[in-house]
Amino acid sequence: MAFETEKITTNNKTEFYQLLTKQAEGLLSVENNMIANAANLSSLMFHAMEQVNWLGFYFENNGELVLGPFQGQVACTRIEIGKGVCGTAFAKGQTQVVEDVHQFPGHIFCDMASASEIVVPLFDGDKIIGVLDIDSPVLNRFDEDDRIGCEKLAQIYMNSIKI
Repeated sequence: MAFETEKITTNNKTEFYQLLTKQAEGLLSVENNMIANAANLSSLMFHAMEQVNWLGFYFENNGELVLGPFQGQVACTRIEIGKGVCGTAFAKGQTQVVEDVHQFPGHIFCDMASASEIVVPLFDGDKIIGVLDIDSPVLNRFDEDDRIGCEKLAQIYMNSIKI
């Protein structure tokens, strides 16, 4: 089954995320496999979002985060819970918006081009199963609109899968 995505052309972030959310809901509604949907959502978001150099998933496995589907340069395969931005988002159960990764204590440099980052925990009820990680080569790339939009997209992903 083919799925055509429409290029989103708007300078309004709220409108951008509303349109991207509709595309994600349509794309993920035809499948419930967590890896397939993570792969498709990472591609959809990576190609829709500007100033992003890496976008993907890490899933908890035996007490650490293990690399899942992504778009961008090669990445760290395993991240310790509580370490770096991804491990911190997982441990705290809160989205992390980092304006300058070079100032984040314990940041893990998988791609030296990354300057800012947002990481959203993936909740299955009260349990966190992983994170959605987005990097940018631009300082201060992510803001409150991005947090709200990315959390909504993460929830759409979680609603689409069977664990």
